[in-house]
Amino acid sequence: MKKDWIKITSIYVGTVIGAGFASGREIVEFFGVYGVKGIWGMFITGILFSLVGSLLLVKVYDNKITGFDELVSTIFGKKVGFVIDTIITFSLYTGFSIMISGSGAIFKEELGLSYNIGILIMVVLSFIVFLFSLEGLSFVNSILVPLLIIGIIFTSFYLNIREGYNFSNIEGATLTRKGNFITSSLLYLGSNCLIVLVVFSSLLPMIDNRRTAVLGGLTGGIILGILGISILTSMLIYYNEVSSLDIPMLKICGYIGDSYRKFYAVIMWIAMFTTALANGFGFMNRISKEKNKILSTAIFCILAIPLAKMGFSNLVGVLYPIFGFIGVMMMVFVLSK
Repeated sequence: MKKDWIKITSIYVGTVIGAGFASGREIVEFFGVYGVKGIWGMFITGILFSLVGSLLLVKVYDNKITGFDELVSTIFGKKVGFVIDTIITFSLYTGFSIMISGSGAIFKEELGLSYNIGILIMVVLSFIVFLFSLEGLSFVNSILVPLLIIGIIFTSFYLNIREGYNFSNIEGATLTRKGNFITSSLLYLGSNCLIVLVVFSSLLPMIDNRRTAVLGGLTGGIILGILGISILTSMLIYYNEVSSLDIPMLKICGYIGDSYRKFYAVIMWIAMFTTALANGFGFMNRISKEKNKILSTAIFCILAIPLAKMGFSNLVGVLYPIFGFIGVMMMVFVLSK
């Protein structure tokens, strides 16, 4: 039996678990603020990722969808589709910028190197992978995502066993500007839906039957839920000390040791890289019919740099909730048609 569902799973996880996820910044914004209730929110999100991922992949297979433009025009029509396509283009641009911004932060804070060097290295490596299209995306994710999973789960188990899962005394908020832990779950799902829609609509060559679609989406969602809860429980132990930091997980890993902090910085960079690839691949796939595809992709990479200099936490805190609302609405429309 072909193992394409494993490749799809790795692409799904690599697409979602970017800089904000692995750093703990997104987890604080959407779940940690609610204290222990946030764990339930993350559990709900994992279930939603599984359901939405499976349903979307089945839809791609059943309708033989080969690209996001085809998906949008089929469901929304040409006029509304143009508006949606513009929003998606902007989300891919900002998503890529957020990832390379995180790369710059790691190079500056952990390696003592220039912020700009961190940005430049990720941009160049991303562009190289883009040259190999879907095969490049699949190959890189198949290698790097298992390292992500091992690193995050080990960190969580080590810290929680050492501290005895001591986070029940964290009194989280009941309501925030995102609502409660349930609405935050929906917004977090939505903030990832736009890029998931773009990437999944290009995976038809990997989906040989419905079972592959269901297994890829289901397994990916389960892994994302487990990883999210792992990071969240680690965060809650030290919540008062790290909740305001740009990259809280690095501070937490420092309690294990300086060497381990460096190791987790590498894990985080990998997470940023896989999601940067997903955003760039989504953009590249949209222009795949253009003659100057390489030039257009290069311009996309270069133009992402100015926005990246706004700062990692600023971009996550402002843009993700906005895209979360848009993403939820779009996913509902796509799955209901």
